[in-house]
Amino acid sequence: MTMSSTAESAAVLTGMYAAEAKYLAAGGPGVASFDLLAPFFAPDVELHQADSLPYGGTWCGHKGMTQFFVMMGEVWESFDMVEQEFLATGETAVVLTQVRARARATGRELSFPILQAITIKDGRITEVRPFYWDTKAIAEACASPASTD
Repeated sequence: MTMSSTAESAAVLTGMYAAEAKYLAAGGPGVASFDLLAPFFAPDVELHQADSLPYGGTWCGHKGMTQFFVMMGEVWESFDMVEQEFLATGETAVVLTQVRARARATGRELSFPILQAITIKDGRITEVRPFYWDTKAIAEACASPASTD
């Protein structure tokens, strides 16, 4: 196992976020292929989302990442990363992203920050841990309106 250099980590992150933007612009899950993103993630990657989110839990491997993006596509009508700052790079990278998103179920628009701790080994992302400012607000914006039968 080799440690990732700062330059290598920055290149992996820049490439992955560009591929993610291309993936989302192409229509995301069901339209675009996860193959755009796969080269940036280790086969055994783990993504840990807050349990209180509609797409919460731990997503493992390329199959899990594919399922995660399908779930994100079901939850969000749009999910734009409008501003990013790489606060640290190396084997552990920290990325601050400002997101503007519209929930599919309610049509509500939100703007919120996500701070991600990302582990990079051997030129691939092995773990992602996003931290949201307010998971309750996100969950509420994404909740289906109550039925009024």
